[in-house]
Amino acid sequence: MRVRTVGALFHPYIPASRTLAEEMVAYLCERGVEAWMASSWDETGVRRQLEHTDLLLALGGDGTLLRAGRLAAGYRVPILGVNLGRLGFLAEVEPGDWRQALECVLADNYWLESRLMLDAELHRDGQVLGKYRALNDVVVSRGTLARVIRVTVHVNGGRLTTYVADGVIVATPTGSTGYALAAGGPILPPELKNMLIVAIAPHLSLDKPVVLDEGAEVWLDVETDHQVILTVDGQFEVDMRHGDRLVVRASPYAAYFIRLQERSYFYRTLMDRLRWKDE
Repeated sequence: MRVRTVGALFHPYIPASRTLAEEMVAYLCERGVEAWMASSWDETGVRRQLEHTDLLLALGGDGTLLRAGRLAAGYRVPILGVNLGRLGFLAEVEPGDWRQALECVLADNYWLESRLMLDAELHRDGQVLGKYRALNDVVVSRGTLARVIRVTVHVNGGRLTTYVADGVIVATPTGSTGYALAAGGPILPPELKNMLIVAIAPHLSLDKPVVLDEGAEVWLDVETDHQVILTVDGQFEVDMRHGDRLVVRASPYAAYFIRLQERSYFYRTLMDRLRWKDE
């Protein structure tokens, strides 16, 4: 890939992120590469630029990388993440190493990692109320009241079970190291195309995670007499009602991340980020 145009996304509430984006844009321009920068929260402005962009830099924590993944979906623009957050599962580069990283990318010395994304549709009374895309997960959960909800899950049209729980997570392999892991789910290698179902604090119902076959379609039917919330990548929420159905399937679009490390990097990063040391 010849890199002609690069976009740099900064977090609007992390001053160091914007400063670093300015430095990287200036560095690229000195080398004859056209570059632009924008807030990762300015979805409309970023999408206008992506059609003519070859590389997207995402400067922040995992939240910024998740936003970048959703924004770049459909444009096949690869993302290079610079870690300015706490964990940085998705980021490839630490702030002090960005110059060397960009030189590697400009020299075509990297590999691309493809990650599954989810498309979800919220159905109510036979109509589609909203469509959402996620890189980590979609979660149907209780609202402010500490009361369980009932969620009946169908996989490929066949009933799996009814969860009585605080909620149900449908996660990608990327999301398997996030909320799903905290809820007791397994860790999936990032390039798998399987989805994962994990219940949150289940009560007298299925308490084991379920890994679905590639290409599965999941329906989540909600039964409740109090507030239920749909959360997408932990970054925005939508109110749900009794009788609503959430349909989740693999997206036709993937998120592409530039990797400079060896292909076995994931397991070492996992142990380092989670501070699991093999003593």
